[in-house]
Amino acid sequence: MKKSIAWVTDSTCTIDPIFAKENHIYIVPLRLMLGDECYRESVDITAEQFYEQLRDQEKAGSSQPPIGEFVQLYESLKDEYDEIIAIHCSSELSGTINTSLQAAEMAEVKVTGIDSQAGAFPLREMILSGIKWHKDGMTVQEIKERIERMAQNLVFYVIPASLQRLHRSGRVTGTQLLVSQLLKIHLLLKFEKGKVLVEDKIRTFKKTKQRMIEHLRKDIGKIKEVCIMHVNNLAEAQELERELINLDLGLRTEIMTFIPVVGILAGEGTVAMAWVRNQPTI
Repeated sequence: MKKSIAWVTDSTCTIDPIFAKENHIYIVPLRLMLGDECYRESVDITAEQFYEQLRDQEKAGSSQPPIGEFVQLYESLKDEYDEIIAIHCSSELSGTINTSLQAAEMAEVKVTGIDSQAGAFPLREMILSGIKWHKDGMTVQEIKERIERMAQNLVFYVIPASLQRLHRSGRVTGTQLLVSQLLKIHLLLKFEKGKVLVEDKIRTFKKTKQRMIEHLRKDIGKIKEVCIMHVNNLAEAQELERELINLDLGLRTEIMTFIPVVGILAGEGTVAMAWVRNQPTI
């Protein structure tokens, strides 16, 4: 007999609330700050609404959920499920997973923790794959191992529209900021083991976008789907999708609004692409 599993995650997973409810997924919202206001992500405000308001705010940020929310959730789950898997956004971007696991200890409940090393599309795909594998009869340990292999094989590139907030966060130095402003250089960022690193510095946005597509083409044959993300830049996301379709790479494409925890740093106009290669098999 299969054991019942609860999935605990955070709002960077971009999973539809109705689907979550039907599949034992419990989403704890991150906090988004605009000026002096604080919102629960995807509960009090959508990503689209947040970005609309971000335009007029110099002061913006995000924070992990309060530990009390996790404790309360785990208290409610521990007698209802046989197993609990907690999978959250990158520990390099947020302390959410650490808070989640601390809360589990406080609630005296055994939890299997997984650092997705990302968020958004890759995190969603990890959870959806995990649910399928559970239905196929896999154990929690087998599911954890497979998801961790997915994390090692995710590819995530970002072309930030603004370096100002990245500079404030310490991810871009003052020299990099000054040079990029003087020479109009665009950065291509990459998630590497959960961290956001500078992959390349390119003179035009068009060439930067082409470099990102070149990286994608190297993985053709290893992937089936690519997700295009944007920060209030649907037109550019659709143009990027058309370019991929015209290349006839045989990939499914999806367009998604970028999660605010990264969008805040990268600025309005940002575009990104993510895919997961080498889906684990037995």
